[in-house]
Amino acid sequence: MRGWLWAAALMLALAAIPASAGTFRWASDHDVRSLDPYAGLETFLRSFDANIYEPLVRRGRDLQIEPALATSWTQITPETWRFRLREGVSFQDGAPFTADDVVFSFARAIAPESRIAGLLAAVKDVRKLDDHTIEVATAGPDPILPDELADWLIMSRAWCETHDASVPADGGYAADHANGTGAFAVTERAPDERTLLVPNPKWWDKPQHNLDAVVFTPIADPHALVTGLENGALDMIYTVPPRELDRIARAPNLSVVEGPELRTIFLGFDEWRPQLLESGIKGRNPFKDHRVREAFYRAIDERTIIAKVMRGHATPTALMVAPGVNGFDPAHAARLAYDPAQARRLLAEAGYPNGFDTGMDCPTDRYVNDGQICAEIVAMLAKVGITVRLKAQDRAGFFAKIMPPVLHTSFFLLGWAPATEDALNVLINLAATRNPDAHLGDYNIAGYSNPALDALIARIQVEMKPQERQRMLRQALALVKDDIAYIPLHQQNVVWATRRGVAVVQRADNSFPLRYVRLP
Repeated sequence: MRGWLWAAALMLALAAIPASAGTFRWASDHDVRSLDPYAGLETFLRSFDANIYEPLVRRGRDLQIEPALATSWTQITPETWRFRLREGVSFQDGAPFTADDVVFSFARAIAPESRIAGLLAAVKDVRKLDDHTIEVATAGPDPILPDELADWLIMSRAWCETHDASVPADGGYAADHANGTGAFAVTERAPDERTLLVPNPKWWDKPQHNLDAVVFTPIADPHALVTGLENGALDMIYTVPPRELDRIARAPNLSVVEGPELRTIFLGFDEWRPQLLESGIKGRNPFKDHRVREAFYRAIDERTIIAKVMRGHATPTALMVAPGVNGFDPAHAARLAYDPAQARRLLAEAGYPNGFDTGMDCPTDRYVNDGQICAEIVAMLAKVGITVRLKAQDRAGFFAKIMPPVLHTSFFLLGWAPATEDALNVLINLAATRNPDAHLGDYNIAGYSNPALDALIARIQVEMKPQERQRMLRQALALVKDDIAYIPLHQQNVVWATRRGVAVVQRADNSFPLRYVRLP
């Protein structure tokens, strides 16, 4: 649908919503996949649901840790933390929030069906001491437990049990209904059409927003997104395609909100199968050979990708974490040089003088210009003899194919932002040898395995001395880099756009807390 036709249709649709000067209308290029906060680790899902549900501790405007459902916490032994829960808090259905809900939420979050169990990998048990006191037992000394809990959103035990939602489920009741303690409550949910929220009158905190209602609409067409903003049908759009930035910048009534993101966009390989699923090479797996992985790395001109595809709105990287993440080491931030001739030599040394073929999986609506990035990479690899059959598809099909327990991919593009702002999150989820029972390598789609790295990760998990822990984090990240376990590409910028005068808080984790939004 053309932008002006879409904008007209949107204006008619919004006309059905009671008029209010405090109605905030915003859109993204895709819908939130689920209202169940345990349905995935995608940033947009976690961010959207965090407006409804709350953690024990949360991140503020500058990502600093601050009290939320817990008012205080103390590490009483190296392996035990005690949290005092906020009193007088209720869920949106009126049920009181107590320690029972936290204990229940822990069991639900680590259930086999949960997609967020990795967030709680360090937690061995959650015990109730009284209605407003809990203790968290960790598997070993854990110096950053509060940071690890900041994305764990607490659910109501009674509500989940009443609605047969005690276990996370795709398409279950909790996917399209919600009952949190947070700043906003869902009043209407039409997947892939719109979601309506209103301020929670029972919220324990003092609102910093001035909103009466929130209307969220998923709109896939980037031109229509901007048209809606220009015509006043929208107040804000989340994730602005780079090709639309000049248009927004020229509009006198619009503003671009841009800053660096902690997410790293990277390429991964199937490094564990003896034979690739999607290649004509039989009896062996080329990606098990370091020389092949290095050849792929050197065949990719990341600066061209940033200039041509990202239009300058990204920063090249050689590490799996961004500046600002604890453990980032500028001494290891230089990428391997772009060198197609060296790539061809490496392929020949590895036994592929004429290259080989492989499949590649790529989303088209998850990261900024993800489909275009993959297309450029396919063309670059072709120049060194690699034939890539690109399967670019929407996020639903992409993640259904590559994510555990399926892992039906040979070569893929993915992005990761550590929820804890700490490199251990990346190491545990992406680089540790897969061990579902211990929640290690939960998203290690590559199947990468390095016993020396596993031993180092185990030491990092229990190291209490900050300087020593930082040294080991940097050592681990350097090891992943030197192994070319993955090919880091860049950190994309967070780019939003608003009507002029609309105030939003943009954080480097690309979350969007509605509690800070103010309309003019």
